[in-house]
Amino acid sequence: MAEEENGNVTTPEAMANGADNQPQIGVIQQYVKDLSVENPNAPDVYQWEGQPQIDVQFNIGSYKVSDEVNEVELKIEVTAKADQGVAFGVELLYCGLFGLRNVSDEQAHPFLFAEAPRLLFPFARAIISDAVRDAGFQPLMLEPIDFTALYMQQREAQAAGQGEGEQPVGNA
Repeated sequence: MAEEENGNVTTPEAMANGADNQPQIGVIQQYVKDLSVENPNAPDVYQWEGQPQIDVQFNIGSYKVSDEVNEVELKIEVTAKADQGVAFGVELLYCGLFGLRNVSDEQAHPFLFAEAPRLLFPFARAIISDAVRDAGFQPLMLEPIDFTALYMQQREAQAAGQGEGEQPVGNA
């Protein structure tokens, strides 16, 4: 049955197709865009004593694929160094396609640079853990990251004139 709201006819089919102009956001697809694992000192590295120092860097990017689809990239680089040299290195570019319909730019930006990376991170974290394990080391479980807090810090820095560019970038 069709209902009439403010002169507009709304049916379940029309509402399912976005005719109600309500903001809609959804995950379309997640995927590994690039993955690199390096174990440059194998097999000697397996004889090294002590724990390596772990350095984790990450970067977030977003690109418009079409009017209603954005690709969000979560790039994570992990390097483990010991006194003897590099134990291992992992670079992951994990992406997601997100559909945004009837969402203003002011609403889309925090979603694409804070919420979308938060949704992608658990999957990227598991891929890195498995890659490190498959390289012959103990699985590496990255600490959770508060992308919303990082986004807010980046926006505050930009507002204060300290930040450059529009895309938040963070280091963990």
